[in-house]
Amino acid sequence: MSREAVPRESGHARTGTVRAAGCVLWRRAPDGNGVEVCLVHRPRYDDWSFPKGKLKRGEDPRAAAVREVLEETGHHCAPGGRLPTSRYPVDGRPKEVAYWAAEATGGSFTANDEVDRILWLAPDAARVRLTQPRDVRQLTALLDALDAS
Repeated sequence: MSREAVPRESGHARTGTVRAAGCVLWRRAPDGNGVEVCLVHRPRYDDWSFPKGKLKRGEDPRAAAVREVLEETGHHCAPGGRLPTSRYPVDGRPKEVAYWAAEATGGSFTANDEVDRILWLAPDAARVRLTQPRDVRQLTALLDALDAS
């Protein structure tokens, strides 16, 4: 097969940066005290993180982030401000994930192949539960943005 005929995976050029997008999904706490954030559990990696995924070819990153939230959590959301971009290697290739703050506006979770559980947690509990320390940066940025509003 010639190089030109090799299909490209969505979200990146064959040898370039893997491009993805996601949200730190939040809602007002049911008791009215503060907020909760949504973490997703991916059984493939046995990790807790924020909803995110690769961009489809030609897809706008913000639209991809909203799509991934719905696909992984079953929740619709209202995206807000940008959060820090996360950059890290995956299988020897650079990955870049653009994040947005997003308020949950309704929906319900159904387990699927990618995500088998979600948790709505207070920020301190979420900080401890996140598998990757790099994800704490997005959580901190969300809380700073909510405090400023």
